[in-house]
Amino acid sequence: MDTIIELIDVHKSFNTKQVLRGLNLKILRGESMVVVGGSGSGKSVLMKIVIGLLKPDMGKVIVEGEEINKLSGRNLNNFRKKFGMLFQGGALFDSLSVWENVGFALLEHTDLSKEEIRAKASEKLDMVGLQGIEDLMPSELSGGMKKRVALARAIAMEPDILLYDEPTTGLDPIMADVINELILHMKKSLNISSLTITHDMKSAYKIADRMAMLFEGRIIQVGIPEKLQITSNPIVYQFITGSARGPITDKNYQR
Repeated sequence: MDTIIELIDVHKSFNTKQVLRGLNLKILRGESMVVVGGSGSGKSVLMKIVIGLLKPDMGKVIVEGEEINKLSGRNLNNFRKKFGMLFQGGALFDSLSVWENVGFALLEHTDLSKEEIRAKASEKLDMVGLQGIEDLMPSELSGGMKKRVALARAIAMEPDILLYDEPTTGLDPIMADVINELILHMKKSLNISSLTITHDMKSAYKIADRMAMLFEGRIIQVGIPEKLQITSNPIVYQFITGSARGPITDKNYQR
């Protein structure tokens, strides 16, 4: 299995705050990679760098053999078409109907007619288990429905890679598992590669082929979920078990 995304010695700072400190990570074609870590650990910055919304201060980001931190303008915009993204809050446009939200990228980047876009939007909505809601507005949807509409929008352009930003945040346990099942379904039915950032360990264990732990700007362990569950690394162990005691919260822990 070849590598679809590779981050090599990636550094990123904002003013004096160093967020990423030499991050290295490989994501294989067709796999579901889940990056876990605490709030403020740099997960969202990592995702923005992968999609080209932020440029690293140092290091390389290579996607399908192309070093994306060297791209700009139209080349960067074309590159981003490789990706679909499910934002943490769904990020639906309040003033657009469901089908217009799902078909937004198609409207912007293709020559398809509105009738064709609506048909494609209906097809993607069906893939996430939603039928007959094309003309509803986001304000008429439940939280779980908004997430599924946002997922339908993420796959509308049939991307090579899906990015999931805290996909189960704000959902009840049942709806969170519905989203997890949909993520697995997307991987199987679309043969797609994905990167998920989350601190929801139940979700991570369910959807991950491999997991990576991000701590203080570096990936400190990568492996299949079963290996991380029996880790000897005390930092990883404290996080995945959700313990209040350990090196992460120890005031005497030295960086």
